[in-house]
Amino acid sequence: MVEKTIAEPSQRESEHDAAVDSNTQPLLTHLIALRNAIIRSLVAMAILFVPYVVFAKQLFALIAMPLVRSLPGSSPETVGTMISTEVAAPFIVPLKLAFFLALITAMPYILHQVWTFISPGLYLREKRFALPLLFSSILLFFGGMVFAYFLVFPLIFQFFAASTPDNVVWMTDINSYLSFIFKLFFAFGIVFEIPVAIVLLTATRLTTIKTLKKGRPYIFVSCFILGMLLTPPDVVSQVLLAIPAWILFELGLILGRVLVRDSEKS
Repeated sequence: MVEKTIAEPSQRESEHDAAVDSNTQPLLTHLIALRNAIIRSLVAMAILFVPYVVFAKQLFALIAMPLVRSLPGSSPETVGTMISTEVAAPFIVPLKLAFFLALITAMPYILHQVWTFISPGLYLREKRFALPLLFSSILLFFGGMVFAYFLVFPLIFQFFAASTPDNVVWMTDINSYLSFIFKLFFAFGIVFEIPVAIVLLTATRLTTIKTLKKGRPYIFVSCFILGMLLTPPDVVSQVLLAIPAWILFELGLILGRVLVRDSEKS
């Protein structure tokens, strides 16, 4: 009875993999499926874009809060003001923000469409491996953005405010600010994907946990180089990116070690 129970997953896996190998479809069928996935993704973004446009001004005020609280003249009762150096910027910038928010919030659905497109060609073991990684990568990317907004932004803007010379008025353009935070959002979102990258590298045997451990000193320096390249030229934001990157690298080593043991046992 025990032998039958253990053999059933292997048999089911073999049957599934054999069905994948025999399921050959013409190129046109794949292109139609890809087109449908793209259309569904664009429709989802358009649906989310509408409410974001309606509340674009309020959303921009919320996204700008970490900066305006650090601007000259701000206090617990009042906040500073930003400027616009372009004629159309007060109209275009909220639209850009709405598009960005629609893209980010639709990303789980977009990735689901990607999954439905590629999953018919994956073996059962690949599906079991890819689906948790897909889910965790989404959570980690959003986690990086939340970390940037609530912890990094207030600290670096306070640092900029304190570093402003006495004879200089720090007035920030709304378009420049939006481009600045987009860069940091994506930087921290990508850095938070380090555990997923390590798991993929070890699972595909491109490298080993032992090799990554030996390269710890180089990776530690690389974290600060990455922080220097992806963040503004200041020490605070560089350190705030490098330290989480290092912690996530160590977390990736732990996860990679556990998954390698599980795969060897199976």
